[in-house]
Amino acid sequence: MNVRLTLTLTAFLVAVFSGAHVAADTSAKLKAAIADESRGSADMARDANRKPLQTLEFFGLKDDMKVLELVPGGGWYTKILAPVLAESGNLQVAIGTDRVKGMIQAGELSSVDVASVSMSKMAREDGGRRFVIEDLAIDTSDVDMVLTFRNLHNFTESSRAQLNAEAFRVLKSGGLYGVVDHTRRHMQSDNSENWRRMDPVLMIKEIEAAGFEFVDFSDLHYRYDDELVYEVGRRSVTGNTDRFTMLFKKP
Repeated sequence: MNVRLTLTLTAFLVAVFSGAHVAADTSAKLKAAIADESRGSADMARDANRKPLQTLEFFGLKDDMKVLELVPGGGWYTKILAPVLAESGNLQVAIGTDRVKGMIQAGELSSVDVASVSMSKMAREDGGRRFVIEDLAIDTSDVDMVLTFRNLHNFTESSRAQLNAEAFRVLKSGGLYGVVDHTRRHMQSDNSENWRRMDPVLMIKEIEAAGFEFVDFSDLHYRYDDELVYEVGRRSVTGNTDRFTMLFKKP
């Protein structure tokens, strides 16, 4: 075997096994974070349904990434992401961060940075259902991954466009955008039962319009028995909604 071919094969094998090591290391950190009792029994009770390990592995999370979580809410995913990224990466949160800030101040969360956000307006409109935001700017850049979980339905179409545009702007080239939300029937208009559901085809079109490339779709959160009819908060539906799980990339 000639020297050039030997060196090429060696470099290839090093890259393959290094990548496998990183993936295995991240997976081990994810499993440890998910099993950490500090998350509390209420959070852990939702693991079987939300499948955080499989979801974050599908998105391609690595422990050395710079990650931005949009609208973290009560910090369900934040509590898992923070320890995974604490040593070699960085976790930032932005928009709707009050509860996460409270947990940081109380010492319940560490290794989380709250990104500065500016906007000229954020208010509930659309009949009180969704938020309208204007002139959104998030003070970060060179991000490897942006994530948002069950949040797009909380914003009007124009506001979703701003969220997607900011996600695109802050990501580095090749950066990933992972999105999960409750599924609505294709092309179905708003009603009192479905407004917290989103048409996945429409979401692909909107996110691609921001400049993203569609990478993949996972059926991790497919639920055959969700009729896509009822409000996601109904007792008979909560925790068993069909959700789309999609991955995009900034070229």
